[in-house]
Amino acid sequence: MSTPAPLPTADPSAWSMARALVGVGLVCGLLIVFVYEATRPTIERARAEALRRAVFEVLPGAASSQSFEPDENGRYIPAGANSSSEEIVHAGYDTDGRLVGLALDAAGMGYQDVIRLLYGYATEAEAIIGVQVLESRETPGLGDRVESDPGFQANFERLDVSLAADGQTILHPIEVVKPGEKQHPWQIDGLTGATITSNAIGSILRVSTLARLPAIHARLGDFEPKDSEPGDSEPGDSGKEVAP
Repeated sequence: MSTPAPLPTADPSAWSMARALVGVGLVCGLLIVFVYEATRPTIERARAEALRRAVFEVLPGAASSQSFEPDENGRYIPAGANSSSEEIVHAGYDTDGRLVGLALDAAGMGYQDVIRLLYGYATEAEAIIGVQVLESRETPGLGDRVESDPGFQANFERLDVSLAADGQTILHPIEVVKPGEKQHPWQIDGLTGATITSNAIGSILRVSTLARLPAIHARLGDFEPKDSEPGDSEPGDSGKEVAP
């Protein structure tokens, strides 16, 4: 007796496959949104804490700080708790309430991705006195050495960014030179093995200082301490933050 031939099976239609793919995509998208929303507060708190600590790292001698942002008239006023302005300036004060300097955020393209950093500006010396990398994805062991190499960090103990006589620009814009060839206080000794990243750091600082320091220096009175007593506050709050 012969075996009956199997019944033909219908191939899944393109519409069925499309529905399945769309369904999977929607589920994955919802999961990504859920995880992002669930972890965002924690990530934001970690970033705020890293920024708070970085302010005191780049402003040696600061015991408290307060955040400011420019208003529509260019004056610097205390930043609101929910402010997201990229032009926020963090003023650092010593234990007697005197202005030590200002910490400014800056960012630019590195070797692999955007580098975000914070630098301290000593207003009287007109010099950068500290740099902290806040975000970077540079090559481990190479590009990330800019964060830990003592020789490279020494560039930022007193990097000259003095204003020209007219107060409208930097007298000598920051430049990066080959390792060991630094001759002037506005130059940065590059880092061997991390040339692209060290050049990127120099470029970020040059662009930021040229664009921001003249206007900020003209409004230094806005950052002078007021009569209020310093106290604990969250980063971005209109009150002062106390050094850890």
